[in-house]
Amino acid sequence: MNRVEAIEALLPQTQCTRCGYRGCRPYAEALAHGSADINQCPPGGAAVIGELAALLGRAPLPLDPARGREGPPRLAHIDAQTCIGCAKCLPPCPVDAIIGARQQLHTVVTELCTGCELCIAPCPVDCITLVPRPAVPLPPAPSVNRLRYAAHTARLERRARERSSLLAARKRLAGADPSGA
Repeated sequence: MNRVEAIEALLPQTQCTRCGYRGCRPYAEALAHGSADINQCPPGGAAVIGELAALLGRAPLPLDPARGREGPPRLAHIDAQTCIGCAKCLPPCPVDAIIGARQQLHTVVTELCTGCELCIAPCPVDCITLVPRPAVPLPPAPSVNRLRYAAHTARLERRARERSSLLAARKRLAGADPSGA
């Protein structure tokens, strides 16, 4: 296991971006290169800071308050009475824990939600809140979160490539000679 992988294995894989990076892997890379502090992960809190300090041979630091605060595990909850089915909460969920279709009620799959908070800001009707995670079911394992995040990211990248190819093809057709010559 290389240094980045060892660091990433310690992170909670919530993919919340509160560390200032677009996910746990980029934060692990920054830590490995010495360009980030070990105290930027609110979901991991003091426990992860301690593990990172030991792994990297650095002194433990208190959690950076600008990143948020440590707290109990939470998960997103969608108020069924308020949800308008806009689907704006779907793309930002880094582990695809929200399901639903346009103009339909959306719901959070409790077993998959990391409590990252990324679905809250895009909601135009403020129907998403974070609630304490119940003891059962258990929160998803970091390894599961990592795989779901990789699948989510790959899907978004594939869609962007497909859209780009489609637009390029349409531009080529639009620029073609309309007489067919």
